[in-house]
Amino acid sequence: MHDSDRILENRITRELIERILPAETLARVPLDVSALTLDGEPVPVADIEGSPFEPIDAGTPWGRPWGTTWFHVNGPSPQAGGCERRLTEVVAELGFTGGMAGFQAEGAVYVDGRIRCGVHPMRRAIPLDVAGGAGGIDFLIEAAANPDFTTSFTANPMGSLATAGDRPLYTFGGVWLQTVDLEVRRLIADIGLLNEAMRVLPRGHRRRKRLATTFQLAYDALDPADVPGTAPGARAILAQGLDWPAAHNSHRVSAIGHAHIDTAWLWPLRETRRKCARTFSNQIDLMDRYPEHRFACSQAVQYSWIEQDHPELFDSIRSHVASGQWLPVGGMWVEADMNLPSGESLVRQMVHGQRYFESRFGMRCDEVWIPDVFGYPGNLPQVFRSGGATRFVTQKLSWNKANRFPHHTFVWEGIDGSEVLAHFPPVDTYNAEVNPRELTHVVANFRDHAWSDHSLMPFGHGDGGGGPTREMLERARVLSDLAELPRVTIEGPARFFESVESEVQRSGAPRWMGELYFEMHRGTFTSQAATKVGNRRCEDALRDAEVWLASLGDNSASGELDSMWKTVLTHQFHDIIPGSSIAWVHEDAERDHATVLERARQLSSEALGRLSGGAACIANSASTSRTEVVRSTTPPPGGAPVQELADGSLAFAASAPALGLAPARAVDPGDQVVASAGRLVNGALEVRFDEAGNVTSVFDRMRGREVLPPGTTAGRLTVAPDTPVEYDAWDVEQWTAGRAQPLGPATEVTVLESGPLVGTVRVIREFGDSRVAQDFTLTAGSGRLDVHVDVDWQESEQLLAIDFPLDVRTDRAACEVQFGHEYRPTHRNTSWDDAKFEVCAQRWVDLSEQSFGVAVLNNGRHGHALQDGGVRVSLLRAPLYPDPTADRGHHVTTLALLPHGPGLAEVVAEAEALNRPLRFFDGPGDGSPDVEPVVSVAGEGVQVSAVKLADDGSGDLVVRLWSAAGDRVDCRLGCATPISGAVACNALEEPLGAGQGPPVVVHGGAAAFSLGAHEFATLRLQR
Repeated sequence: MHDSDRILENRITRELIERILPAETLARVPLDVSALTLDGEPVPVADIEGSPFEPIDAGTPWGRPWGTTWFHVNGPSPQAGGCERRLTEVVAELGFTGGMAGFQAEGAVYVDGRIRCGVHPMRRAIPLDVAGGAGGIDFLIEAAANPDFTTSFTANPMGSLATAGDRPLYTFGGVWLQTVDLEVRRLIADIGLLNEAMRVLPRGHRRRKRLATTFQLAYDALDPADVPGTAPGARAILAQGLDWPAAHNSHRVSAIGHAHIDTAWLWPLRETRRKCARTFSNQIDLMDRYPEHRFACSQAVQYSWIEQDHPELFDSIRSHVASGQWLPVGGMWVEADMNLPSGESLVRQMVHGQRYFESRFGMRCDEVWIPDVFGYPGNLPQVFRSGGATRFVTQKLSWNKANRFPHHTFVWEGIDGSEVLAHFPPVDTYNAEVNPRELTHVVANFRDHAWSDHSLMPFGHGDGGGGPTREMLERARVLSDLAELPRVTIEGPARFFESVESEVQRSGAPRWMGELYFEMHRGTFTSQAATKVGNRRCEDALRDAEVWLASLGDNSASGELDSMWKTVLTHQFHDIIPGSSIAWVHEDAERDHATVLERARQLSSEALGRLSGGAACIANSASTSRTEVVRSTTPPPGGAPVQELADGSLAFAASAPALGLAPARAVDPGDQVVASAGRLVNGALEVRFDEAGNVTSVFDRMRGREVLPPGTTAGRLTVAPDTPVEYDAWDVEQWTAGRAQPLGPATEVTVLESGPLVGTVRVIREFGDSRVAQDFTLTAGSGRLDVHVDVDWQESEQLLAIDFPLDVRTDRAACEVQFGHEYRPTHRNTSWDDAKFEVCAQRWVDLSEQSFGVAVLNNGRHGHALQDGGVRVSLLRAPLYPDPTADRGHHVTTLALLPHGPGLAEVVAEAEALNRPLRFFDGPGDGSPDVEPVVSVAGEGVQVSAVKLADDGSGDLVVRLWSAAGDRVDCRLGCATPISGAVACNALEEPLGAGQGPPVVVHGGAAAFSLGAHEFATLRLQR
């Protein structure tokens, strides 16, 4: 650095800190404060009326972890009059630490029982017109003592109330009236902005030289002994530096206020409700002071909390939506993870989100707003469009470790051909602060200058940090037109996308087809397995309840089902279901999943009892008819073989139609299983074991082919040290698999079931402090080898995986995603391929040659590795941060190995069968379950996502289904009662316009239509 540059920069900094900043504050008058500490959970403000407050002095510790302390502040109002340059405000110092805003203590100001604004590290000042009136200062602060998990990314016991302790976290700093000199405050802002604008320019740049001269002159005009008196003159000189407009062809930035509030993460759901209230009240206050302010806010669930907890604040939000200042965005119930929920769940995210926004604000959202989600499967454009969104905003791919995504604005084409216009804000954050450094980065970083001049910049402190501040809005006014920087306009996403769409019409836009794989956070496919399993079980149980209630034509439980769906959708937030939250969050999720699961299954049982007339029956909620072995506690009629199992239950083969019932009758499967310590065999497979309990051979008897490469073993369990470089619960490193060690020899190998319907070999191994039992099972008539894993997992920072080496030659694997499948590389040819060392799949992955393939199925695992000559499934992790107890405990899961012929229709059917086995309903009555399925579907590889009664109460039947095998398929849909009319709908069950959705022809009481590859359709049927 040149000496003159260094001298000037040092002068600017030192005089600002030592002379100018102290001159801003003219007077401070302490206010009287008393405190009330709650023993338990937070309560509404009305509940503390009449409670005894005790005086509290500055320097007093307060706030056990997660505790709430109410501060009562009072004092006389300042005397009216005085210089117009003076401003008096209230300042609250709760004892904020040096951590990030939103990750420590926060407060909410209440006046006359209503929340008025938040108090945060970045907003400690409370406007005088909020804090009191002519009668004096009198308000309450509800202060939350939230632990700070950001100062050290190591094990922290405060993530659960059970281990958080009672030691106070914060030291009260006091509350006072503060009078400031507005001209000095403005001078400080001018210096800060122009200083940064100068420093981001290259040395020697003419504009930098001119600003340096301006600073010299301004500081020369400033008397350090009389900063207030000379501040106007210094500002007048600095104004010359602000009077250089931007070039007419400058890049244009649409700046939109935002506060990214994670619905749960390093705090529980109950705390998010309060974070929203604090932040949202801040933004209403700012809108009333800055008419140009626009605030984009997503996640319908957060609005619903405000509606319940703070109806007056919600009314203010509603009025500001009407005025165009408050902008609901996103169209989803929460900003959900996109990898782990089912396709039906993502549709319901759109349905419940859009309906909420329309019912409360009279509008739907055109854009999906998920800036912080950990990867984007290739069928999302179709899901988004089904919910009415044609635009998409995220920024997370800027975190990619290996490869830089080539565009910031582009057309994203899904695997079915659907398109949305996508934008990744080049500022590379959703928490921008509106400053020259960020704006310079926007221009340098933007990848699409060749055809576009526009980008989006969300600004504001998130996660309870209060959102945008007055300082940000003041900077935005200045930066709207400043030389060498892009032009800044505060406007919403809709205006931004309208500008880009006009550019697309003129110049076209680059395209990206298929998934947007995120090259980080791959551990989220596996962390907190119980939360993930609970989600999948609830998804299936809710779908089943809807199927059986629709079969009855009973819509009486629709409100209850909606409520349960919303509970499950809330826990699909992108830090809950990925397993990246504190223990409290996952305790809540698993408790709620258990409640939903119990009630959904109860609704199904009640409906099945009515459908069967109370008789015992076999229920098949899956998309295909099938015969399989089921279990019961009572012997079934039928005369076919029945096997008593080791646990005392009975096994028999039963048949049932798709989406229908059949009598609980044993049928002959036409096959049998033979089991011994070294061998399992049925008509489809022969499985061999060595003495150590390893599967050394899986022979496909139907196709005459060995599945395993020579010298390998299937179902081998491995443990690897799992110590990510940065983010424990989020990441799995590429080298982890290379450090994996197979578990030692079995301590026990037994033949648990010996046929003729079920054959099981149990293999038990012990390692570290853990124990695992693997049951390898063949059933009569089945072509798959089931591997049931029951583990008592007590390790720390280890990854448990199961390995299936496969003798299949292919350069790609098909992985199920929502409403389709993606192909992922089995090689490492390029850096893009190499980065996909751990990928997410829903229920199956498949490696296939032209006429033969092998699939690995699962009923609750998502992380897969495909680049080592087969399929490795990640079963369990044990990260220490943010939950030091993550995953420890008892887990069960089932994998399956399925050899098959050409195509994927058998794979998708068996994967659904594994996740939705035939259900034996042991009814006490003697009625007849021979009722025709409410819906029958003809079309190879077609899967049914939902069968339900229409939400509008019309009695129409809604069926959602998709081409799961990836083929174009002709379909025929029939009903128990003849179909009189059918129409393709959007996800909100509204008929699509001409040319949208598949044409549907009704003939002979059935509906005929075609589905394209990976296409899903929602049909509304009149009967």
